[in-house]
Amino acid sequence: MSLADEASPGDPPQQELPAEPEPWTDWTDDTLALLRALRAPHRRSRAGQIGYTVYVGMMLVLAWGGMFSLGAFANASMGADYTGHDTQLLAALPAGVCAVSLGLILVVARDALWRGPVVAPRATVDWLLSQPVRPGPVLRPWFWVSCAIALVPGLLAAAGAGVALGLVDKAGFLPAFGWALVGGVCVPLLATCCGVAVERYAGAARFVRRATPFVAVLVLLLAAQSVLGWTGHDFGALRTAELWSGPWGWAALVGLVPSSAAVHGGALAAIPLVALTLVAMVLAYRGAAGIRLGSLRQRARTAAGVAAALRTAELRSARMVLAQSEQRSRRARLRIPPPSRAWLAVPWRDATALLRAPSRIGRAVLFSVPALLLVPAASAASGIDRLLLTAVAVCFGYLSATQLAEPARVEADDPRRAGWSPYPYGELMLRHAVLPALASALLAAVGAGVAVLLGAGPAVWLAPVAALPLTAAAMVNACRGPSRVELMYSPTGMGSMGPFIFLAWYAAGPVVLVPSMALALGLGHGPSPVTGVLWCLLFAGVLLYWAYQRALTLSGRHRPKD
Repeated sequence: MSLADEASPGDPPQQELPAEPEPWTDWTDDTLALLRALRAPHRRSRAGQIGYTVYVGMMLVLAWGGMFSLGAFANASMGADYTGHDTQLLAALPAGVCAVSLGLILVVARDALWRGPVVAPRATVDWLLSQPVRPGPVLRPWFWVSCAIALVPGLLAAAGAGVALGLVDKAGFLPAFGWALVGGVCVPLLATCCGVAVERYAGAARFVRRATPFVAVLVLLLAAQSVLGWTGHDFGALRTAELWSGPWGWAALVGLVPSSAAVHGGALAAIPLVALTLVAMVLAYRGAAGIRLGSLRQRARTAAGVAAALRTAELRSARMVLAQSEQRSRRARLRIPPPSRAWLAVPWRDATALLRAPSRIGRAVLFSVPALLLVPAASAASGIDRLLLTAVAVCFGYLSATQLAEPARVEADDPRRAGWSPYPYGELMLRHAVLPALASALLAAVGAGVAVLLGAGPAVWLAPVAALPLTAAAMVNACRGPSRVELMYSPTGMGSMGPFIFLAWYAAGPVVLVPSMALALGLGHGPSPVTGVLWCLLFAGVLLYWAYQRALTLSGRHRPKD
């Protein structure tokens, strides 16, 4: 008999005690095992594709790099001398390694702002992680995949350093490769761990956004220092401070140990470098399981959108997807007073658009720095070196000008937006070239003045005039219209030339301008100042006319039919 049966009729009814909650059952392992079984055919197919890609990559590396290196070492064993540039190489390596290492960390951290090292597919993020499963076993394998991929460039860089030091400095391939491998492994892993921190913590993401311009300038200065070191300039105390300043310099210290330029105590830098890498790997491994689900969803969708745009060769669409994924707490809302003259309306709109996107102005300045640094180097060189340096300077100048021509690209994305304008579409696009040309010329003039104060020759004063054809080439590309993927499948009698035809159409402006200006300004000892100005004006006129014709063709495609 129970207590309820023994209770008297006058007693109040007894309440039943609530049942104890059942403990939560962890089905994570069973769920992942079931998914592995269901996806086994897809995994085998994917493994075959990855294996084939790895095989092709290894064959290319061995065929182009391995055979060349073996041949060079064989020639060296038979008496060939490759030590002619040993002093220049050893003077340029410290700052160069610092620039590459710091640049790699910056690129991976910026990549984590929209994609990240922990990159799970949309199905995993949208469905699996929304179920009651532990996120660690789901996300950590993707972290290890990113670590494995990051090691590939590090291994290639270590092999290249081993070949260079083995041939030029007679350090021996195996010792040079072994010491360079320490930095080639640790720096990419540290960069991956920094990317996990950006994914995991909002404060780290804000820090990366704010620090990007300063770190990018520092990388460019280190690259310039490496070039100046190759030309014979010595940066003794500054170079020592850079080498001991952080992991980007520790990698250079360790890599130089077997060379004749080894720094005293440089081998000890391997201890903090390896220790910092191990600590960062442990923290990143733990932090990978705590990334917010909303952040993962946004990154998965952004990565899918970028991949879809790249499959159709729509690079601009990919950039627009990335721009939309940026989550900034505050945006630049700089305003300038509206113009009082009608002909200033288009430059005013372009200036307003650039002021609201100051990052483009910053990138224009960054690209103009190496362009101006290469001008005096090209002037002092001769022969094929002068041509190559001039071509590289023109490439950087074009990249600077194209940042300032972004409003014209936006206008050309959809010609129907020009309905507000009283000008014909071709004339409107030419008016869009006014502000980029003036801004590029002003930027080049300021940079040329600074270069002259630092000891550069008078050849840099041609840069403001060269900004005109660079802007015209940017306008040619701005008026190209939607991507014509059908060009990749163009039938020719010379084999599969479709991708090259598409590339020539896609980058028509720089493809025409770069070799033309390199030949006009780099042949022999270069033209006279008057001839150089005339060449630049001629190129600018021809390219602007081409951009005008492209704009007319683009507007004709979108003109409504009667």
